Amino acid sequence: MKCLFFLCFCLFPILVFSSTFTSQNPINLPSESPVPKPVFDTNGKELNPNSSYLITSPFSGALGGDVYRGKSPNSDGPCPYGVFRYNSDVGPSGTPVRFIPLSTNIFEDQLLSIQFRILTLRPCDGYTIWKVGNINAYLTTVQADGSYFKMVKSSKFGYNLLYCPITPPIICLRCPDDQFCAKVGVVPQNGKWRLALVNENPLDVYFKEV
Repeated sequence: MKCLFFLCFCLFPILVFSSTFTSQNPINLPSESPVPKPVFDTNGKELNPNSSYLITSPFSGALGGDVYRGKSPNSDGPCPYGVFRYNSDVGPSGTPVRFIPLSTNIFEDQLLSIQFRILTLRPCDGYTIWKVGNINAYLTTVQADGSYFKMVKSSKFGYNLLYCPITPPIICLRCPDDQFCAKVGVVPQNGKWRLALVNENPLDVYFKEV
């Protein structure tokens, strides 16, 4: 009986210490990764990598207009390498695109490339992959080695596009990837609205299956 009492007496401080330590220093168990959120088109369907879409505006009038491939102002080249948005939702439709994710499906905040869907074999139609220019922040199209983008929910309507370099700058190799993402918006260029990287007012877009 004395031995049992002595054992309980010895264990009591350990239990008190354990309870105090746990309450003051809670153990954080690893949480599950958040479930990726799919991106939806104007019909409420999840985007499909095998389908084609128009990148359109949630607004009408002068704030509307589809995204299209067009010739850059003051360009001497024969091919339309620029990425533009029409000045109004009244008029021509945009150029269809495909979204090519690094994974099997298209989710918010995950890397993907964007490619204009051109079905002809004319000489200029090989330049379809979106890329941010090396000299300026304009979006252009190339045959290969394009840029990577992300889709994120807009604070207003629809989605925003972010340009995210897949390799961080050498000055900060361990920084989070999202730290170097830039917003995609439109800037005026010779009477057109050209897609480019912007500091504010990103372009709000919808995706319409065609």
